[in-house]
Amino acid sequence: MSELKTNQIATNDGNNVAIDNSLNLKSYSTTDRNSLTAAAGDIIYNSTESKPQFYNGSEWGDFTPATFALDYLIIAGGGAGASGNGGGGGAGGYRTSAGNSGGATSAESSQNLLKGINFTVTVGGGGASANTKGSDSVFSSITSLGGGSYTGGSHTTSNGSGAGGNGQAGPSSGGSGTAGQGLSGGTGHGSDGGGGGGGGSAVAGTNFSGTNNNTGGNGGSGTASLITGSSVTRAAGGGAGGRESSGTNGGGGAGGTGGGGAGGQGSDLGTATAGTVNTGSGGGGGGGKSGVGNGTGGAGGSGVVILRWTTADATIGATRTGLTDGDVQTDGSDSYIVFTAGTGTISFS
Repeated sequence: MSELKTNQIATNDGNNVAIDNSLNLKSYSTTDRNSLTAAAGDIIYNSTESKPQFYNGSEWGDFTPATFALDYLIIAGGGAGASGNGGGGGAGGYRTSAGNSGGATSAESSQNLLKGINFTVTVGGGGASANTKGSDSVFSSITSLGGGSYTGGSHTTSNGSGAGGNGQAGPSSGGSGTAGQGLSGGTGHGSDGGGGGGGGSAVAGTNFSGTNNNTGGNGGSGTASLITGSSVTRAAGGGAGGRESSGTNGGGGAGGTGGGGAGGQGSDLGTATAGTVNTGSGGGGGGGKSGVGNGTGGAGGSGVVILRWTTADATIGATRTGLTDGDVQTDGSDSYIVFTAGTGTISFS
């Protein structure tokens, strides 16, 4: 029979119990604990694991908060390219705890998350039409900024990576990137070619180039990540559009490595290509032809949110309303999930 031993019992004001000394729980090894005929509510100190534990009626659990470590890659939507020998779209902001972040900056810290809590996930869309910036991507408190575009003679603000300069509006420098997310775009020149869009790696968009400066600049390259177990490069800038003037044709700039859209050629008002979906890459700038008109800038590529954790540490909830994903995948002892569209909440247990 169990015994309660005490030196003194006295009444205490309020609805609580006061103890003058520390409360010492009965210690059991894991083996001895498992041999107990336990009832829901029983509390012990597990000497094998060095932690207090309680019995919930079916299993023993820890009093310590249920947390686990999680790595992430969050890429925003890429900006669309500008029309008419215009600048390439900038890549969406690139933030990660698994490898370099945008602009070849250091990895961010892994997240230490509580189980049973809802976390917001938003996958940013790319700029849907010429001259529009990309949308932000979000996981919990982490936001990657949408890639920039060039519109109305100015760059959009809050760029993950800056858009290239527009060739139509006089000499124009590229839009600035955001530290830790992406780099600036290249410079455009007058009625000549535009500058390439900024990318997520250490290579910014290049300036206009070629004969009579009619060839569009190239987009900055993206950054590679191993978060899914295979190396994939994402978040590249779009190439700028070329310009045809006085019989001199300017070719479109190349899209950056990792999904950047190519710029359109000047000779045929070449319509630029879009950034690749789920890479956050910028769209190419449209080509322009003197006396004829302007080609259309390509759309930006949509972003992506990727989460990775140790399989034994947590399980993601099966219901993820409003989000599109490829379900949970495994790589060695880890699990990961890739969100490709939508906004909603997730939780872990």
